Amino acid sequence: MHSVMATRILLSTTSFQDTPGPHHERLESRGFEIVRERGPLPEARMLQLASEFDGFLCGDDAITRAVLEKARPRLRVISKYGIGLDKIDLAAARDLGVPVLFTPGVNHTTVAEHTFCLLLASRRHLLTATDATRAGLWKRPTGHELWQQKIGVIGLGRIGQEMVKRCLGFEMEVHAFGNFWPDEFAAHHPMVRHQSIDSLCEAVGILSLHTKLEAASHHLIDARRLARLPEEAVLVNTSRAELVDTAAVLDALDSGRLAAYATDVMDQEPPPPDHPLLRHPKAIVTPHIGSRTYESVPRQAMMAANNLIHFLEGKGEFFQAGA
Repeated sequence: MHSVMATRILLSTTSFQDTPGPHHERLESRGFEIVRERGPLPEARMLQLASEFDGFLCGDDAITRAVLEKARPRLRVISKYGIGLDKIDLAAARDLGVPVLFTPGVNHTTVAEHTFCLLLASRRHLLTATDATRAGLWKRPTGHELWQQKIGVIGLGRIGQEMVKRCLGFEMEVHAFGNFWPDEFAAHHPMVRHQSIDSLCEAVGILSLHTKLEAASHHLIDARRLARLPEEAVLVNTSRAELVDTAAVLDALDSGRLAAYATDVMDQEPPPPDHPLLRHPKAIVTPHIGSRTYESVPRQAMMAANNLIHFLEGKGEFFQAGA
């Protein structure tokens, strides 16, 4: 039987650590021994740490089968800060009896706002203009309106739905595809429903990704699908970098197939300084800050902390993946 006072927690999510709020006091109030690391941690570092903890409160650390095997039998629970679970080997967690908890429903408005921010910045050449004025220049690039433009939204979970609301507020024509179709939401928010991603790509000039990463969605947007978009299309990605084939995106930017690629996620985070997307004149890359606001972080962090505490103490509500 584990004593609460003896419980060791690995806290690796930097958003939790860097943002003030009541989640700090909540986690510290339980008498846990909290070890802080600056994630996302690679598999090698997780293997060094794994066997020393009763619980992980993690971000996008590499929690592989090898990590989980080393972490058992001491590891009792993983509490994920956020909703993306693709960095955790869920099959291995099930095999080894390690529950994985997560935080649904706390960051959808924040991520949708950031997505729309990236879209506006791309269409109005915001970075080009501000870089010029900061350099003492007065360059006036001509941009594009969003009004009545056709946008494709892939994925209609909470974030995708919030994105649709914002698009309709700009009087855009929304086309959508999702394995999950929210009938009640669709009844009140006009969308053109597509039965395939291919037909969606052929119909729109802007594409926004809001689906989860799994084997079937890896490189969902590849050279073949990029070729189905019209010339000078815009691609926005605030979900997972691996949803797109980065090499194909770079080719499309260079050829003019894509006018812009705006992303909050990279295959490797942080990326190497010489990554070609970082300085590409048609790309906007933000450092995975879509859900990092003073409003959203405490919501996510408090839910992640409560999930962990309620599970370890055996009382209270927690949200388990796949439950």
